[in-house]
Order: sequence, then structure tokens, then C-alpha cells
Amino acid sequence: MSFEQSYDVVVAGAGVAGVAAALECARSGLHTALVEKTVLVGGLATTGLIYIYLPLCDGRGHQVLYGIAEELLHLSIKYGPGGVPNEWPARGRYYTPFSPASFVLALDEVLLQAGVDLWLDTLVSEPAMSGSRVTGLVVENKSGRGRLTAQCVIDATGDADVAFRAGAECVEGANWLSLWALQSSFTRAQKVVADPSVGLLDAVRIASDSEGRGQPPDQPQYSGVDGAAVTRFVLEGRRLLREHYVAKQGEIGAEGRHQVFPVTLPAMAQFRMTRRIAGVETLLPDQADTALRTSIGVIPEWRGRGGPLREVPYGALLPQGVEGLLAAGRCISADGEAWEVARVIPPAALTGQLSGIAATLAIAEGTTPDTLSAAAVQAAVRDQGLPIHICDIDGLAS
Repeated sequence: MSFEQSYDVVVAGAGVAGVAAALECARSGLHTALVEKTVLVGGLATTGLIYIYLPLCDGRGHQVLYGIAEELLHLSIKYGPGGVPNEWPARGRYYTPFSPASFVLALDEVLLQAGVDLWLDTLVSEPAMSGSRVTGLVVENKSGRGRLTAQCVIDATGDADVAFRAGAECVEGANWLSLWALQSSFTRAQKVVADPSVGLLDAVRIASDSEGRGQPPDQPQYSGVDGAAVTRFVLEGRRLLREHYVAKQGEIGAEGRHQVFPVTLPAMAQFRMTRRIAGVETLLPDQADTALRTSIGVIPEWRGRGGPLREVPYGALLPQGVEGLLAAGRCISADGEAWEVARVIPPAALTGQLSGIAATLAIAEGTTPDTLSAAAVQAAVRDQGLPIHICDIDGLAS
């Protein structure tokens, strides 16, 4: 090994889940490392250009998500456009679009202020193991191959990479072909001049939505965890985008390439659900609006107003058969429609914070997260002022 460093907690993956986990741990006084394979924090929200911070509310005027999930909402617009509707909660939803680059700047700032040790451009090669316990991460960067040891590790890779390589049982998802990009267009510029509230960000979205509508008939579904298939997914998306601009520019004529063109492309594959842990407990589709004894948090439905709320059981963060490891973000144990709801930015931020709370509690008690009782974690979550059951949401108490 070229280097070795010890921490209390090491978080793998600096998407919003990893950022939230790292912030929670560092603010609790733990020596915390956050490892990211790119040079940008924020994951799909930034590197992936998915620049809509989806609602923190239920669509009926009740705020559901608080804590770091709410903090990140406001950070997403600290150095760029967007805004929470002034009328909320009387009207609208508690969400905002944002500039991905602006969000990166704000996330850098808050992580450094919290004392998180950032390892950018650093790839997680494999978990360091002692029997069935994860004791850290083996990583690679320009310095070579090294080891980051920790009392607790949080897998926020989005793909359950750490859990999978530690031998935990995992479940694969399926993804439709899609691509989001940002473009510059003369038409958009004219609209902004006429009405500045339109905003400068101009999105182009190619192929399928989250329901599979628009999926090219010649394209398969992609798991997102096969190396060759990931390359095909990215290249096919860019091929469709290229065809899009051939058509758009052709409609304009000789000046077409000057009047509409891509400005930036996602620097990571925009998969929705790739691989998740098969947890000690699983958030199931039929548990909508259902109270769970072991719940440690509540997440809202983002796809429409007044959709069901879902409680997140503590065991959904715990892989089976592996100690010293927590999952956060889209790779927690959730199935079907529940996975679709849990995978997006605000719930990912929540489960990131929840994993940080559990890690902090486990280290304080000199144990691993899998030995903690749900009741102990619930008490720690309540101490943070976060709702753990639907009945805790203001305006929904029974």
C-alpha cells in the first residue's frame, strides 16, 4: 500500500446521500472521510445534471423532510438561480430547480466548514475486511493504492458497490435509456430577454422517462452494473442526442449550429436504479401510508400531489451478513414503487443523514450498526428533531 490513514467513519460516494452522511458524522465530532471517484461532489444532482431538487412536502402543504435534506435544498440555490416558492405551503410544492455547478460550490463549502476530509478523484477498489466486518476501504488515486480504515463505513455509491464487494446479498434493478443535457439556444435567449423569470438553464431530455415512455424500441433495459453495458448506455444516449441536434440544426439551416447546441453533458451515467442491498428489512411497495415499528424516517411521494408517505425501517440501511457497514441513498433496501420513491435527491439526503446518525451512535457505544436496536436509533433521530413516523408530521398527527 502506498498510503494508509485512519478515520472514525469513511463514506463511499459523494452524491447527496454521501454528502449528508459525511456532514452528519463530522458535525457530531467524528473524524470523517468522504471518497469520490470524480472531482465533483453531488453525484447525479451535479455531475449527472439532474438539477431538480424534488419536493420535501406531500403536495398538500405539509412539510415531510427536514434536517440536512432541507439544508441541501437551500444550498442548491445559494450561488445560482432557483427558489422555494414564496407562497408555500399555501400553494405549490417545496422544491426548486438549481444550477448543478452552483450546487457544487456550495457543497464544497459546507463540507470543508464541517471538517470533512475530502478524497476526490479517488476510486474505491474494494472494502477492507476482517472476517465479515468492513474495516475500511482500499482506494486508488494519483498517489497509488492505499487503505482508509474506519470504525464504520457508509456505502453511498448508489450502486451498493461496497456492500456487493463485501459479499452482501444485493438486488439488481433495470433502467430505461435516457439522457439529460444542458444546451444553449437562441430561442431560449429570446424568451429570457422577454421574461427573465424563464431562466437561462435550458434542458434537453432524450429518450425515456422514469416510466419507460419514450424508450427506443431497439434498446434493451440496462442493469447499470455491467461495465460493457454502461458504456453502451452512455454512447447510445449521446447518439440519440447527436441525432436530435442534426434535426434541430437542420430545421434552422446554415446558422443552426450557432443557434442551438449542447453546452454540457453528464459526466456520469444517468441510471435511476442499478443495484441495492437486500437489507435486514426492506421498504416494500404495499407499505405506503403504513406505520412501521422500526421506522427511523419518513419520505414523500415526488410524482404527484397528495401521494402516499412511506416510513423507512432501520433495517433497510443494514446489509445482511456484513458488519460495520450502512447503506444510504438509492442503494438502501427498497423494492418496486418504494425504490422509485426512495432513490431521488431528497430521500437520499434523508437516508444519508440517518446513516450518519446510526454510525455516530454505534461508534459512541463501541459497536457496529447492525447491533443497534431500532429504538436506540429512533431516539437519536428524535434528538435531531426529525420525524420518524407519519404521525409526527406537522398537520398529520392523529
